[in-house]
Amino acid sequence: MVVGTILGAAIFVQPSEISRLVPSTAGMLATWLLAGLLTLCGALVCAELAAAFPQTGGVYVFLRETFGPAAGFLWGWAMFWSVHSGIIAALAVVLARYAGYFTSLGDTATRLVAIAAILLLSAVNYLGVRPGTTLQALLTLAKVVAVAVILLLFFWLAPPAAPTAPTEMPSLRDFGLAILAGLFAFGGWHMVTYAAGETREPQRTIPRALLLGTLVVTACYVGLNYAYLRALPLEKLVASERVAADAATALLGPGAAGVISLLVIVSAFSALSGIVLAGPRVYFAMARDGLLFGCLGAVHPRFRTPHRAILLQAVWASLLVLTGTYRELFTRVIYTEWLFFSLMAAGLVWLRRRREYAPGYRAPGYPLVPLLFAGVSLAIVTNQLAAEPRSSALGLLLLAAGLPVYLLWTRPRVRPGAL
Repeated sequence: MVVGTILGAAIFVQPSEISRLVPSTAGMLATWLLAGLLTLCGALVCAELAAAFPQTGGVYVFLRETFGPAAGFLWGWAMFWSVHSGIIAALAVVLARYAGYFTSLGDTATRLVAIAAILLLSAVNYLGVRPGTTLQALLTLAKVVAVAVILLLFFWLAPPAAPTAPTEMPSLRDFGLAILAGLFAFGGWHMVTYAAGETREPQRTIPRALLLGTLVVTACYVGLNYAYLRALPLEKLVASERVAADAATALLGPGAAGVISLLVIVSAFSALSGIVLAGPRVYFAMARDGLLFGCLGAVHPRFRTPHRAILLQAVWASLLVLTGTYRELFTRVIYTEWLFFSLMAAGLVWLRRRREYAPGYRAPGYPLVPLLFAGVSLAIVTNQLAAEPRSSALGLLLLAAGLPVYLLWTRPRVRPGAL
């Protein structure tokens, strides 16, 4: 689930953005490696917290236990209305657009294919955890095998990449933006914790999954980028909007574009499968805590899944695709999850000060690892606020709108005749 959720479509387009900001072979590879190491820091933080609180809900539970239910509610609020649902809608549209390579699809047909993908994966996860995770495992295996084949072909057919020095040293700001672009390609690593309550031996399984999954994805990303550099001159890589397709075409001819399109479809479908599985577990946990409608905390009597939360997520994500509003929500609010990541890492430092805190797994590198990750997460939010103040302010307002909702929802209710 970790590998399948992270290893999505971004690695097939994002390298051009990073190479534009850091135009050198060493700089580009170093950026991806650093992004992977920072993601590993976040995974280590998540691994310890998952071992301490092996409950369904993941980051929601961590924030609730460290900063109180209001922090957890705001995370779930942002997830449902924008961040998580927006990712589902955006990935489904990417999948549908690449499906259009094989058959002509208009705008309406593209949206309908995207909605069909959301409904199909929601139905699979509705029918049980095992069908959902089995599908996720098969798709991830197919994706990793495909990446391995691409790497072998590129390394066999293309000459070694000649080291290129930058014409001018990138500024610290550009290098930071490049790492940020890499970190977004690593997004989704935390979602495996959402299903901790349905995981066997979560105190051991989730930390192991986070560590191994992050390392596998980092190796794939660094390997793929080096393969791109072998196939394309750096100046072409910078100008490319579809790096993987252009690199494959340069080596294998025009027919390779279809293979890459199929790989992107499988990658997007695999990532979508993991994200569809993860989200309802948060809404389920919130409902059980009395922070959402109680019906969303129901478990299907036969399939043992949070079926109503799955249906609600499917309906809202489909509406975002149908109306196209996911674009604004996604671009304005996606950065806010890094604010919560910073809080999550700071929360680990706070928990370590408690005597009763005794997790089954302790992250190595404490306190450097959580402090480094908290600082980087906060820097991402600050950078976004400085780069796009108007859009970012609207995103923060949408997030802040959840606070009065929380206060109204949790206000003391006086029963009739109690006075």
